[in-house]
Amino acid sequence: MPEGDTVFHTAAVLDDALRGKTLTRCDIRVPRYATVDLTGQRVDEVISRGKHLFIRAGRASIHSHLKMEGSWRITRGPLDHRVRICLEAGPVRALGIDLGVLEVLDRDRDGEAVAHLGPDLLGADWDPDIALANLVAGPNRPLAAALLDQTVLAGIGNVYCNELCFVVGRLPTTPVAALADPARLVARAHDMLWANRLRWTRCTTGDTRRGRQLWVYGRAGQPCRRCGTPVEGDRGGGRVSYWCGSCQR
Repeated sequence: MPEGDTVFHTAAVLDDALRGKTLTRCDIRVPRYATVDLTGQRVDEVISRGKHLFIRAGRASIHSHLKMEGSWRITRGPLDHRVRICLEAGPVRALGIDLGVLEVLDRDRDGEAVAHLGPDLLGADWDPDIALANLVAGPNRPLAAALLDQTVLAGIGNVYCNELCFVVGRLPTTPVAALADPARLVARAHDMLWANRLRWTRCTTGDTRRGRQLWVYGRAGQPCRRCGTPVEGDRGGGRVSYWCGSCQR
């Protein structure tokens, strides 16, 4: 599933392509909204909130969530069965493909769709104090479960969850209460997503060379970059966890 940095970058690309332009085509291929036509409306902005994306045009707000397979692309390519929405503004064509959520909301109330989220790690209103309070409010929760809970802080997916657990030296199953410095974890989460917000190839190690970008995620059986111990992996509850048994306790 795309994480907050990917959605932020996607919104930035769409905003650059559509902001200030008038829609010349609006084709929504979701039955409930198939009759909605925003042709003639001016796109005012495209923004992200956690893993959610909003295209605001006129009095409407097109809300989408990529879920597992979704994407937005600026392309003149053909429309196939995976396309859920096609927006055109002159020569610019934006396609929403395999979107997990797609709806058209009243722009003045689109915030209600994301009101349940915790502080957005990449939002202009990011508040580390609220994020910290949300995190420590569940002291007995496994660390991974807390990090993946979007009502705690918004934007972390499985990749960042595993990488953050490694960085703070704790197993994904460790209770939140065992963290010596939970504020450091919140700060590192923000730093990681912020550093990757405008690039497609994610890096958490500081080494952007191919194959060296991540600490543990996707590296089961390979040597830990710090100590050389083979990285372990386990699929449970539909998610895969990766950790170093030596560096993480």
